[in-house]
Amino acid sequence: VQAVMARADVPEDMFLEAKGLWLEACIEATGIVKSDERAPSGYELTVTGLKVFHNPQLEYPIGKKEHGIDFLLDNRHLWLRSQRQRAVMKIRDQVVWAAREYLHGEDFLLADSPILTGSIGEGASGLFEVPYFDEGTAYLAQTGQLYAEAAAAAFGKVYTFGPTFRAEKSKTRRHLTEFWMIEPEVAFYDHEDNIKLQENLISAIVGSVLENCQAEFRALERDTKPLENVQAPFHRITYDEAVKILQDLGSTIEYGTDFGGDDETVLTQQFDKPVFVECYPKKVKAFYMKQHPDREDLVLCDDLLAPEGYGEIIGGSQREDDYNLLLSRIREEGLPEESY
Repeated sequence: VQAVMARADVPEDMFLEAKGLWLEACIEATGIVKSDERAPSGYELTVTGLKVFHNPQLEYPIGKKEHGIDFLLDNRHLWLRSQRQRAVMKIRDQVVWAAREYLHGEDFLLADSPILTGSIGEGASGLFEVPYFDEGTAYLAQTGQLYAEAAAAAFGKVYTFGPTFRAEKSKTRRHLTEFWMIEPEVAFYDHEDNIKLQENLISAIVGSVLENCQAEFRALERDTKPLENVQAPFHRITYDEAVKILQDLGSTIEYGTDFGGDDETVLTQQFDKPVFVECYPKKVKAFYMKQHPDREDLVLCDDLLAPEGYGEIIGGSQREDDYNLLLSRIREEGLPEESY
């Protein structure tokens, strides 16, 4: 709420004290709230009383000019108070609530998985290793999936939601050493069920954010029209079709390799909403994905690619339920059998 102090309405010493306030001063203002269409929020506080808790002695370091990322990180405690960062945090909060609300409404149980784990979830090259007393090595969890699978066998529909880690340098927004991930697991769901769950979850989250965060989008100067297209059903193409699209557009990608960030950007530019790429070659995917019934070289999986260059936001798959096939895949990857 915008607060206005008129010299004629307050004692002179109060007015002079207010005039000497620096940016980020901590105050308590009292007065009369009035409707005013010119005010940013539609209301304005006419100040009649002022209490100053602290008036900074140093100039506020963050100005309207562009600042480098290192400078902003060094002043993170102040940067969080900016209008843009407040908007980002409030949208993130709404995303979290919307996800939990949707999953709760679909009878999912939240199952918290450990952050320190003895198993490798996504490949040994991206692991943070931690000495675990005299019992060997523990790892910062890459995923809560293996624990969620065990819980799904007991409860039917579960999800984990917490921090996950990758030993990758955070040089781009696609490579973060730490990020939060939602991982649903459902007993007896097949590939088609997985696709439907992902569509409905993302549609519910985006719809909730659009409904509740318009002020934050305005603060970020974000056009919300592309988000309004995020409604199920999404587009679907196979890995084979995706490779052909890229090659027809001039890409030198070879069949059997995974997509890079540029490939994902090009693919999403061909569609007006998120797109699923499904049925990848098993050699570029994790060991636990179920083999395609018609092609031994493929697995029943999908990556959901978001438009505007954001790339993969979900990786999903039907889990392999054949013990012998699962064991052979673990051995092919050279993973320790005792961990699984």
